[in-house]
Amino acid sequence: MAEDQEDEIILSELSDDELVEQMHDDLYDGLADEIVEGTQILLGRGWSPYDTLTKALVEGMRIVGIDFRDGILFVPEVLMAANSMKAGMGILRPLLIETGAPKMGKMVIGTVKGDIHDIGKNLVGMMMEGAGFEVIDLGINNPVEDYLAALEEHQPDILGMSALLTTTMPYMKVVIDTLKEKGIRNDYVVLVGGAPLNEAFAESIGADAYCRDAAVAVETAKDFMSRRQGSAQAQIAS
Repeated sequence: MAEDQEDEIILSELSDDELVEQMHDDLYDGLADEIVEGTQILLGRGWSPYDTLTKALVEGMRIVGIDFRDGILFVPEVLMAANSMKAGMGILRPLLIETGAPKMGKMVIGTVKGDIHDIGKNLVGMMMEGAGFEVIDLGINNPVEDYLAALEEHQPDILGMSALLTTTMPYMKVVIDTLKEKGIRNDYVVLVGGAPLNEAFAESIGADAYCRDAAVAVETAKDFMSRRQGSAQAQIAS
Protein backbone atom coordinates (compact mmCIF):
# COMPACT_ATOMS: atom_id res chain seq x y z
CA MET A 1 0.00 0.00 0.00
CA ALA A 2 1.32 3.42 -0.91
CA GLU A 3 1.79 5.69 2.08
CA ASP A 4 -0.53 8.68 2.29
CA GLN A 5 1.90 11.34 1.10
CA GLU A 6 -0.07 14.35 2.29
CA ASP A 7 -0.49 13.69 6.00
CA GLU A 8 -1.60 11.09 8.49
CA ILE A 9 -5.30 12.01 8.50
CA ILE A 10 -7.48 9.51 6.65
CA LEU A 11 -10.93 11.07 6.53
CA SER A 12 -12.83 7.79 6.27
CA GLU A 13 -11.31 6.58 9.55
CA LEU A 14 -12.57 9.58 11.54
CA SER A 15 -15.74 9.46 13.62
CA ASP A 16 -18.61 11.69 12.47
CA ASP A 17 -17.75 14.43 14.99
CA GLU A 18 -14.04 14.29 14.15
CA LEU A 19 -14.79 14.38 10.42
CA VAL A 20 -17.03 17.45 10.77
CA GLU A 21 -14.29 19.21 12.79
CA GLN A 22 -11.72 18.26 10.15
CA MET A 23 -13.99 19.60 7.39
CA HIS A 24 -14.18 22.93 9.21
CA ASP A 25 -10.36 23.00 9.18
CA ASP A 26 -10.19 21.92 5.53
CA LEU A 27 -12.66 24.65 4.52
CA TYR A 28 -10.61 27.18 6.44
CA ASP A 29 -7.51 26.02 4.52
CA GLY A 30 -9.31 26.02 1.17
CA LEU A 31 -8.87 22.28 0.50
CA ALA A 32 -11.59 21.54 -2.08
CA ASP A 33 -10.73 17.85 -2.69
CA GLU A 34 -10.92 17.08 1.02
CA ILE A 35 -14.28 18.86 1.29
CA VAL A 36 -15.66 16.79 -1.59
CA GLU A 37 -14.37 13.58 0.04
CA GLY A 38 -15.73 14.54 3.47
CA THR A 39 -19.13 15.42 2.00
CA GLN A 40 -19.32 12.06 0.22
CA ILE A 41 -18.31 10.18 3.37
CA LEU A 42 -21.01 11.86 5.50
CA LEU A 43 -23.67 11.16 2.86
CA GLY A 44 -22.44 7.56 2.66
CA ARG A 45 -22.91 7.25 6.41
CA GLY A 46 -26.56 8.25 6.06
CA TRP A 47 -26.30 11.96 6.83
CA SER A 48 -29.04 14.00 5.19
CA PRO A 49 -27.89 16.55 2.58
CA TYR A 50 -29.27 19.34 4.80
CA ASP A 51 -27.37 18.22 7.92
CA THR A 52 -24.19 17.83 5.88
CA LEU A 53 -24.66 21.35 4.50
CA THR A 54 -25.45 23.06 7.79
CA LYS A 55 -23.18 21.21 10.25
CA ALA A 56 -20.10 20.68 8.09
CA LEU A 57 -20.09 23.36 5.39
CA VAL A 58 -22.18 26.29 6.67
CA GLU A 59 -20.66 26.08 10.14
CA GLY A 60 -17.18 25.94 8.60
CA MET A 61 -17.89 29.05 6.52
CA ARG A 62 -19.29 30.79 9.59
CA ILE A 63 -15.88 30.39 11.24
CA VAL A 64 -14.19 31.69 8.07
CA GLY A 65 -16.57 34.67 8.05
CA ILE A 66 -15.76 35.61 11.65
CA ASP A 67 -12.00 35.58 11.00
CA PHE A 68 -12.49 37.54 7.78
CA ARG A 69 -14.51 40.15 9.66
CA ASP A 70 -11.85 40.34 12.38
CA GLY A 71 -8.99 40.77 9.91
CA ILE A 72 -7.38 37.36 10.55
CA LEU A 73 -8.21 36.09 7.06
CA PHE A 74 -8.08 38.13 3.86
CA VAL A 75 -9.87 38.03 0.50
CA PRO A 76 -7.58 35.43 -1.20
CA GLU A 77 -8.00 32.95 1.68
CA VAL A 78 -11.75 33.54 1.84
CA LEU A 79 -12.05 32.99 -1.93
CA MET A 80 -10.22 29.67 -1.53
CA ALA A 81 -12.55 28.67 1.33
CA ALA A 82 -15.60 29.73 -0.70
CA ASN A 83 -14.41 27.73 -3.71
CA SER A 84 -14.01 24.68 -1.47
CA MET A 85 -17.52 25.26 -0.17
CA LYS A 86 -18.68 25.42 -3.80
CA ALA A 87 -17.08 22.04 -4.49
CA GLY A 88 -19.09 20.50 -1.64
CA MET A 89 -22.21 22.32 -2.79
CA GLY A 90 -21.77 20.76 -6.25
CA ILE A 91 -22.58 17.40 -4.64
CA LEU A 92 -25.24 18.66 -2.24
CA ARG A 93 -27.23 21.08 -4.42
CA PRO A 94 -29.07 18.49 -6.55
CA LEU A 95 -29.78 16.40 -3.44
CA LEU A 96 -31.10 19.43 -1.55
CA ILE A 97 -33.41 20.30 -4.44
CA GLU A 98 -34.62 16.68 -4.53
CA THR A 99 -35.38 16.60 -0.80
CA GLY A 100 -36.84 20.12 -0.70
CA ALA A 101 -34.57 21.08 2.19
CA PRO A 102 -35.28 24.43 3.86
CA LYS A 103 -33.26 27.46 2.77
CA MET A 104 -32.26 30.46 4.84
CA GLY A 105 -33.74 32.65 2.11
CA LYS A 106 -33.21 33.77 -1.47
CA MET A 107 -31.08 36.63 -2.79
CA VAL A 108 -30.73 38.34 -6.16
CA ILE A 109 -27.39 40.16 -6.45
CA GLY A 110 -25.69 42.17 -9.18
CA THR A 111 -23.30 45.04 -9.89
CA VAL A 112 -25.12 48.16 -11.09
CA LYS A 113 -25.22 49.66 -14.58
CA GLY A 114 -21.92 51.17 -15.75
CA ASP A 115 -19.83 49.14 -13.28
CA ILE A 116 -17.90 46.01 -14.26
CA HIS A 117 -16.28 45.23 -10.89
CA ASP A 118 -17.34 41.94 -9.38
CA ILE A 119 -14.78 40.47 -6.94
CA GLY A 120 -16.59 41.82 -3.87
CA LYS A 121 -19.99 40.85 -5.27
CA ASN A 122 -18.77 37.34 -6.09
CA LEU A 123 -17.43 36.95 -2.58
CA VAL A 124 -20.74 38.06 -1.08
CA GLY A 125 -22.59 35.58 -3.31
CA MET A 126 -20.34 32.69 -2.31
CA MET A 127 -20.47 33.57 1.38
CA MET A 128 -24.27 33.89 1.22
CA GLU A 129 -24.51 30.50 -0.45
CA GLY A 130 -22.18 29.19 2.22
CA ALA A 131 -24.63 30.45 4.85
CA GLY A 132 -27.50 28.49 3.28
CA PHE A 133 -29.04 31.14 1.02
CA GLU A 134 -30.06 30.52 -2.56
CA VAL A 135 -28.21 33.12 -4.65
CA ILE A 136 -29.08 34.36 -8.15
CA ASP A 137 -26.09 36.32 -9.47
CA LEU A 138 -26.91 38.76 -12.28
CA GLY A 139 -23.27 39.58 -12.95
CA ILE A 140 -22.07 43.09 -13.85
CA ASN A 141 -23.44 46.24 -15.53
CA ASN A 142 -27.11 45.71 -14.65
CA PRO A 143 -29.73 48.29 -15.71
CA VAL A 144 -32.87 48.60 -13.61
CA GLU A 145 -34.74 46.34 -16.07
CA ASP A 146 -32.43 43.43 -15.22
CA TYR A 147 -33.13 43.77 -11.52
CA LEU A 148 -36.89 44.04 -12.07
CA ALA A 149 -36.96 40.97 -14.32
CA ALA A 150 -34.96 38.92 -11.79
CA LEU A 151 -37.17 40.03 -8.89
CA GLU A 152 -40.28 39.03 -10.81
CA GLU A 153 -38.86 35.69 -11.93
CA HIS A 154 -37.19 34.56 -8.70
CA GLN A 155 -39.27 36.28 -5.98
CA PRO A 156 -36.28 36.66 -3.62
CA ASP A 157 -36.27 37.92 -0.05
CA ILE A 158 -33.20 40.10 -0.59
CA LEU A 159 -31.91 42.34 -3.38
CA GLY A 160 -28.17 43.03 -3.23
CA MET A 161 -26.50 45.78 -5.29
CA SER A 162 -22.79 46.46 -5.63
CA ALA A 163 -20.78 49.40 -7.00
CA LEU A 164 -17.07 50.18 -6.91
CA LEU A 165 -17.10 53.48 -8.81
CA THR A 166 -18.36 56.73 -7.27
CA THR A 167 -19.92 57.51 -10.66
CA THR A 168 -22.11 54.38 -10.58
CA MET A 169 -23.19 54.61 -6.91
CA PRO A 170 -26.17 56.91 -7.68
CA TYR A 171 -27.66 54.23 -9.94
CA MET A 172 -28.59 52.28 -6.83
CA LYS A 173 -31.07 55.06 -6.03
CA VAL A 174 -32.55 54.72 -9.55
CA VAL A 175 -33.28 51.06 -8.84
CA ILE A 176 -34.75 51.71 -5.38
CA ASP A 177 -36.87 54.62 -6.65
CA THR A 178 -38.21 52.39 -9.44
CA LEU A 179 -39.19 49.75 -6.87
CA LYS A 180 -41.03 52.47 -4.94
CA GLU A 181 -42.83 53.69 -8.07
CA LYS A 182 -44.01 50.16 -8.78
CA GLY A 183 -45.18 49.71 -5.19
CA ILE A 184 -42.90 46.74 -4.53
CA ARG A 185 -40.10 48.33 -2.48
CA ASN A 186 -41.32 46.82 0.78
CA ASP A 187 -41.40 43.32 -0.71
CA TYR A 188 -37.59 43.08 -0.54
CA VAL A 189 -34.73 43.71 1.85
CA VAL A 190 -32.29 45.90 -0.12
CA LEU A 191 -28.62 45.55 0.83
CA VAL A 192 -25.90 47.65 -0.83
CA GLY A 193 -22.12 47.43 -0.76
CA GLY A 194 -18.88 48.48 -2.41
CA ALA A 195 -15.69 50.32 -1.48
CA PRO A 196 -16.91 53.94 -1.90
CA LEU A 197 -20.22 53.43 -0.06
CA ASN A 198 -21.01 54.07 3.59
CA GLU A 199 -23.99 53.89 5.94
CA ALA A 200 -25.01 57.49 5.34
CA PHE A 201 -25.16 56.92 1.58
CA ALA A 202 -27.20 53.72 2.00
CA GLU A 203 -29.65 55.59 4.21
CA SER A 204 -29.89 58.52 1.79
CA ILE A 205 -30.91 56.29 -1.14
CA GLY A 206 -33.44 54.29 0.89
CA ALA A 207 -31.56 50.98 1.19
CA ASP A 208 -32.20 48.79 4.23
CA ALA A 209 -28.51 48.41 5.08
CA TYR A 210 -24.94 49.01 3.95
CA CYS A 211 -22.65 45.97 4.15
CA ARG A 212 -18.94 46.83 4.24
CA ASP A 213 -17.83 43.28 3.40
CA ALA A 214 -19.09 39.78 2.69
CA ALA A 215 -19.07 38.67 6.34
CA VAL A 216 -21.20 41.66 7.35
CA ALA A 217 -23.53 40.97 4.40
CA VAL A 218 -24.18 37.44 5.68
CA GLU A 219 -24.79 38.60 9.26
CA THR A 220 -27.10 41.39 8.07
CA ALA A 221 -29.06 39.07 5.76
CA LYS A 222 -29.52 36.49 8.52
CA ASP A 223 -30.68 39.20 10.90
CA PHE A 224 -33.29 40.51 8.43
CA MET A 225 -34.50 36.98 7.66
CA SER A 226 -34.97 36.09 11.33
CA ARG A 227 -36.90 39.34 11.84
CA ARG A 228 -39.05 38.63 8.79
CA GLN A 229 -39.78 35.08 9.93
CA GLY A 230 -40.51 36.35 13.45
CA SER A 231 -43.04 38.90 12.18
CA ALA A 232 -44.62 36.32 9.87
CA GLN A 233 -45.07 33.91 12.80
CA ALA A 234 -46.49 36.73 14.92
CA GLN A 235 -49.07 37.46 12.20
CA ILE A 236 -50.06 33.78 12.05
CA ALA A 237 -50.40 33.68 15.85
CA SER A 238 -52.62 36.76 15.87
